[in-house]
Amino acid sequence: MAWTRRGFLGALAMWGEEAPFGLWNPAVPVPKAGELRDVRGVRFHSIKAHEPAVDGGYGFLHGVGLAWHKGKLYASFGHNKGIENTAGEEARGRVSTDGGRRWGPGVTFDAGAGMAVSHGSFLSHRGRLWAFLGAFSGARERVHTRAYMLDERSGKWEFRGVAVEGGFWPMQEPARMADGNWIMAGFQVGGGEPASVAISRGDDFTKWDHVVIPRGAAVKTMWGESTVIVQGKRVLNIARYGAEAMALVSTSDDGGRTWTPMRVSNLPMVTSKPYAGVLSTGQRYLVATSTADTGKRRAPLTIAVSGKREDTFRRVYRIRGAEMAGGLDSHPRANLSYPYAVEYRGALYVGYSNNGGRTGMNINSAELAVIPVRELAADS
Repeated sequence: MAWTRRGFLGALAMWGEEAPFGLWNPAVPVPKAGELRDVRGVRFHSIKAHEPAVDGGYGFLHGVGLAWHKGKLYASFGHNKGIENTAGEEARGRVSTDGGRRWGPGVTFDAGAGMAVSHGSFLSHRGRLWAFLGAFSGARERVHTRAYMLDERSGKWEFRGVAVEGGFWPMQEPARMADGNWIMAGFQVGGGEPASVAISRGDDFTKWDHVVIPRGAAVKTMWGESTVIVQGKRVLNIARYGAEAMALVSTSDDGGRTWTPMRVSNLPMVTSKPYAGVLSTGQRYLVATSTADTGKRRAPLTIAVSGKREDTFRRVYRIRGAEMAGGLDSHPRANLSYPYAVEYRGALYVGYSNNGGRTGMNINSAELAVIPVRELAADS
């Protein structure tokens, strides 16, 4: 059933006396998948096709990251010839000079010497391009985040040290806060997998403080991959819930140092990594799968938007469905997941994983959707 105001109030009985956090405007029904309007004018491109016979046996691919830097579009992802989260995982990527239409040869950030290095996030700042990548030993043990900086003369990535300890795995590009520090959303591997953030010490990107967000008493099993929306010192964290296909939310009013306990919101969201931010129009956005009837299904890929300078989402567009003509992976059971987004010159560039209906743990291709921001109005 679509989420009407009655359904929102009825959720109180489902989750106890505490009302769900108002992430969605309760006066507007959340649409079913079949009711979604497609975003107009989107163009799609392949970042990295699934082609193990061509590139040496890589099967696992996940965690697309994107960055615009000095007119080039950079993409990264975790790649493994074995299975996900095992020894041999590599941080790899490609570069495009024409807005994602064509991509250069594969580049390895770090193949890991005695450890695995995988996917993460980028930051272009003051003429330098940084990468923050999740790393681990063994079977996802001793998880931490490593910092790299691009040497633009050689095209190689230089290791700049362990940036975040304590099991932190980055999920989103760092965002600057009102106090001059940067905040990077992610989650802690271990300890119940709660959502967490890393906070910089000014513009020093080599050492970050790791802050774990408390789980609310009513929150069941979670896998807290998270994303943040920053407005001055106030930060909103939206996290993946493991037990239910609903978005979890926590807020901070002191630049991410302390947080309210995680609580269930009133917005359906697939149990997968989300990505959120604020567009140049002043609208909030959330890329995930958010419909009234999809549940834990990782398709269609959607984008929810707010009105300008509004705090709640009230419109959901379909970016693409599991099946699509045009040469990209298409299958009725395709999973479209783990989005990452960056805005550049009037367009929102969304990278995501697509398993094309293949079985196994994240045997994906990496794809790109380029969305005209003007087509994301909440009231059209």
